Amino acid sequence: METFAYGSSPSRPSSPTNLDQEERHGHLCPTSHPIRDGAGCSAACILRCCALRQERTQINFTVAIDFTASNGNPSQSTSLHYMSPYQLNAYALALTAVGEIIQHYDSDKMFPALGFGAKLPPDGRVSHEFPLNGNQENPSCCGIDGILEAYHHSLRTVQLYGPTNFAPVVTHVARNAAEVQDGSQYSVLLIITDGVISDMAQTKEAIVNAAKLPMSIIIVGVGQAEFDAMVELDGDDVRISSRGKLAERDIVQFVPFRDYVDRTGNHVLSMARLARDVLAEIPDQLVSYMKAQGIRPRPPPEAPASSPPQSPAHTPPASPLHTHI
Repeated sequence: METFAYGSSPSRPSSPTNLDQEERHGHLCPTSHPIRDGAGCSAACILRCCALRQERTQINFTVAIDFTASNGNPSQSTSLHYMSPYQLNAYALALTAVGEIIQHYDSDKMFPALGFGAKLPPDGRVSHEFPLNGNQENPSCCGIDGILEAYHHSLRTVQLYGPTNFAPVVTHVARNAAEVQDGSQYSVLLIITDGVISDMAQTKEAIVNAAKLPMSIIIVGVGQAEFDAMVELDGDDVRISSRGKLAERDIVQFVPFRDYVDRTGNHVLSMARLARDVLAEIPDQLVSYMKAQGIRPRPPPEAPASSPPQSPAHTPPASPLHTHI
């Protein structure tokens, strides 16, 4: 889990002024800058920081993958889950591309990875939040390669089914985010889906409830389906609501993966642009949570007072001391 300083930049200490000034000037930058585009905007610097009482905010990522039948039979080349021996399928390509971005913000490279919408062995029960690695106690996978290995294993062992319910995985991450709300941790859920959602009302309710927690959601849509429901969840134009309750803040960012690949769908055209757009809204979402909770950056520690200059020792004229520099 990578840590970031809120309201500071690598070259400038945080100013102990109001939060609005911190928000305008702050950047969230890890120690390295892995992806940088020609316009001078790096994915590493797209997030702003959150330094809290000399603590640092941990960014916790969870991945959730759509295993519903609307993706097509994995044994057929038309399926978004098709396991070709020659190239990555749409999900693996999206996971690899986005994972290469987000892994730089997670220092231990351990990612909880969930699946939803499949029938599980041995009894065929349908699950909407099963661990890809099969470990109910610890769904974390080691790095992007670990997620891909667990994903391919799940494709061989589960049956794609349905419906496409987002609410359980949103609630799963929200439950973890609710455990620590002092600003020291912030959760980000990455959902990769073909966009055909079945529990829109329940998902809206889950998002509205999660909007008051330290949490953001990135939805990456794969395939050629219409993503009207995903755009609605994004809430850029109209803030989502449920049961007459408006979400306290916008916490969802939707990215259609097809906009970043070539016509064959096998190659990402611009990793820098994908990185920028995937992370585009997280800075303001993180800052909006801190402001809503009244969590302010702590002023930087004062520099220790310098000792008064000492007078040089008196040297007798008979034995002068010559110092050569």
